Amino acid sequence: METSSGSEENHIHKHHFHHSSSQNMQPDHHHDGILSFNSIVIIIVSIITIIVLLAIFLIIALLRRLKSSKANKTSCKDIQIGSSRFIAHTTINFTSSPDVKGGGCLYGSHSRSNNNKGGQVFTYKELELATDKFSEANVMSNIGGIGGGFGVVYRGVLSSDGTLAAIKKIHRDRKQGERAFRMEVDLLSHLHSPYLVELLGYCADQNHRLLVYEYMPNGTLNHHLHLHLHLSDSSSNRYQPLDWGTRLVIALDCARALEFLHEHAVPSVIHRDFKCSNVLLDHNFRAKVTGFGLAKTVSDKINGQISTRVLGTTGYLAPEYASTGKLTTKSDVYSYGVVLLELLTGRVPIDSNRPSGEHVLVSWALPRLTSRQKVVEMVDPCIQGQYSKKDLIQVAAIAAMCVQPEADYRPLMTDVVQSLIPLVKNSNTCSSISSGSTRFQHQTPSPRYERPLWNCTKSYDTEESILHCHSEQ
Repeated sequence: METSSGSEENHIHKHHFHHSSSQNMQPDHHHDGILSFNSIVIIIVSIITIIVLLAIFLIIALLRRLKSSKANKTSCKDIQIGSSRFIAHTTINFTSSPDVKGGGCLYGSHSRSNNNKGGQVFTYKELELATDKFSEANVMSNIGGIGGGFGVVYRGVLSSDGTLAAIKKIHRDRKQGERAFRMEVDLLSHLHSPYLVELLGYCADQNHRLLVYEYMPNGTLNHHLHLHLHLSDSSSNRYQPLDWGTRLVIALDCARALEFLHEHAVPSVIHRDFKCSNVLLDHNFRAKVTGFGLAKTVSDKINGQISTRVLGTTGYLAPEYASTGKLTTKSDVYSYGVVLLELLTGRVPIDSNRPSGEHVLVSWALPRLTSRQKVVEMVDPCIQGQYSKKDLIQVAAIAAMCVQPEADYRPLMTDVVQSLIPLVKNSNTCSSISSGSTRFQHQTPSPRYERPLWNCTKSYDTEESILHCHSEQ
């Protein structure tokens, strides 16, 4: 009985232990279930938080992009609304490369960007259609900077709006042609002045490189000054000698173009190939400068001086640049002086057909520019009797200063501009210029240049009157 009672006690004890164990295990299962639910909640909340943060960052990025876009549009409107098309302190960004794909880049998609001048991208087929498949009949004869050196220029009509344009097809087999293409697009897409030829757009379809410019109906200054060099040209009969007043206006327009590049663009731009064939004339014979394929920008870190390969056109190169490769804005001033001598004399910079001692225009002219009698004898026969001797002497003095062998003795282009303005006003075309063009209105001289650029004194000998000029710098 004892055994049976003990067995029963053991059974009861085991049952009680099992029951207790079961009760003890139940809370553990419940606890595991709570932990699993909390983990799921934490994961879900984390995912939602990440999604919300990403959405916030995306919205911020979009807002910043939209704000930047509005700022660019505002700046473009400010450019167009100003009292003059002249834009001071234009900042140029040369970090973009035509080889980089993306919005606004040369090799990107053919999207239109009409808000910025020079930003319209054309397809090759569009320009082929505009020029009647680049027909020989549409070739514009020796357009100089727009067509010379790196390509051929065609007259074309843009199908989008019927605009008449000059379309330059770049020679791709020349490395310099690719560089010239990039420089033209970079510069003219950012620089806007009434004295620079406007870039309407460009094409970079595969291996094709084309530039689309505004059309200048009266061609190059070179054609009008040197008619005898273009007698075989089929269109030479439409060119005519320029009168004195028109030549002065052209000289002032060119001076303003270089003044803009040197003193208002940031960084300053050196044209490096300023010459008569890079000066184009509109329907009113107002001049605009083109041919920026060789241009260089100036950095203050190198004191405005660049060491580079000697490129340009013989006869227009400044002596220090030709001999050492040292390039400054004063190199452009020298080239401008050569063009001014061409306007005065009608001669070309280098002419081997001239008598000995007269082959190089600057060498022949410089000793004569300070002599009243010899200056009169130098004048282009086409303008004899159209000028006052006083104005002629002053223009000769400006030319003499610009072609000085020493760069430091040459004036700034701002000085040249301020000296030419009164001469243009005194010319026979003064009334039509001042009343018919806004380009001479709202122009106030800088206080730095209120006094005359040069002091000129006369000394007389028994044979002729000599004009002695020295810089006020």
